[in-house]
Amino acid sequence: MRSDIHPEIQKKPIRCACGFEIEALTTQRGDTHVEICSNCHPFYTGKQKFVDTAGRIDRFQKKYAGFRGNSQQNA
Repeated sequence: MRSDIHPEIQKKPIRCACGFEIEALTTQRGDTHVEICSNCHPFYTGKQKFVDTAGRIDRFQKKYAGFRGNSQQNA
């Protein structure tokens, strides 16, 4: 194999928004941040949890608030 063409492998922390942190081997530079991990994901914890990123749930509800009312009147 040729030398000096492969990226360097380093141990780096991966941090979740819930505060959970794990070290992993990676070739990526800088820190890695994730929004959801196996420690806080509803599938693994069994708890229902809404993760609202940048107000997407509120925007969706505002956009379709009138539509929901119209569908109930026609039914």
